[in-house]
Amino acid sequence: METYTEQEVIDGCRRKDRTYEEYLYKKYYGRFLGICMRYAKDPQYARNLLNDGFVKIFMSVKDFRNEGSFEGWMKRIIINTCLKYVNSTSFKTSRQMLRNDVTEEKESMVVYNEALEHIDANEVLALLQQLPPVTRAVFNLFAFDGYSHHEIGEMLHMSVGTSSWHVHNARKILQQKIMAKNSVYESK
Repeated sequence: METYTEQEVIDGCRRKDRTYEEYLYKKYYGRFLGICMRYAKDPQYARNLLNDGFVKIFMSVKDFRNEGSFEGWMKRIIINTCLKYVNSTSFKTSRQMLRNDVTEEKESMVVYNEALEHIDANEVLALLQQLPPVTRAVFNLFAFDGYSHHEIGEMLHMSVGTSSWHVHNARKILQQKIMAKNSVYESK
């Protein structure tokens, strides 16, 4: 695969040159699919989100002002595409009831390193996809994408406390699932 500078790719995409669009798609496919996989219910839907995101990137590349990172700009479009899915009607009908308060639990949320020794990245991704949809989205935004609870609340139209509860709930569920997987490996 030939290599181009970032500016050549941006200019090529602005001209709607398929060579540059294909280059950009292939270069970021894996990285952005990973983001979509964290939000989607299955790999096929993740690919649909990814493709929708790239269509938006190609349609709006003319609006990129060369201020800041081009990759960061594209990543934001991909995340917004995923959030549109999170806020969609079909998603809302399948989501769990939101809690407006944070339940303080005294239990420790520590996952010991030994439990993680037997789990690879694909298994962790599979565990993430088992989380309830809203909890998965909030956890992704907080843990992987670095948004604050305030920012998440604004994006998903929920309170800061609800966002915090979803992160806490995701950690609790993931801890239980990882410990259960670990106990399976220990019994072998």
